[in-house]
Amino acid sequence: MNVTSLKIRIFGEPVLRKKARPVKQVNDEMRNILNQMSRIMYESSGIGLAAPQVGINASMVVVDAGSGLYKLINPKILKKQGSGVMEEGCLSVPGVCIKIKRAKKVLIKALDDTGRPVTIEAEDLLARVFQHEIDHLRGKLIVDYASVFTKLRISGALKELREKAENEGLSESETKSCKLQL
Repeated sequence: MNVTSLKIRIFGEPVLRKKARPVKQVNDEMRNILNQMSRIMYESSGIGLAAPQVGINASMVVVDAGSGLYKLINPKILKKQGSGVMEEGCLSVPGVCIKIKRAKKVLIKALDDTGRPVTIEAEDLLARVFQHEIDHLRGKLIVDYASVFTKLRISGALKELREKAENEGLSESETKSCKLQL
């Protein structure tokens, strides 16, 4: 994997719809990818990023919702509790904001970047970010949560993103969308 060419993939790129492959071995290459993902997430003012969002079909996420950086491999949600609705944006679907109902609390099981098993109890914003990033690992995007009305409202923006994904990509100013960038 060429990590020097990692960049955020946008709506319309096939890698965003693939189910991410489990990581079989945690090694220096995986740690390097996680480090690059963290850098890209921070540079893009995001608070979460999944490997498919940078073109890598591997089950890895980075998250920093203000309480420190998590670098997780093969994350799974073991338990969900409660629910709440919040507007979400996505670094891979810039300019589109969608209200999404998610669990308020989650219990996550994963490997850290050293290969050790970790269990994380998260709530509120952190729980939301983990759920959003784990959705990416399943090929699911925020637009999949949109109502029929919302899909009609955003269809022009999505068509434009698809065309840009096929052609030149986005300019820096086009990558900002909602308050909550995941």
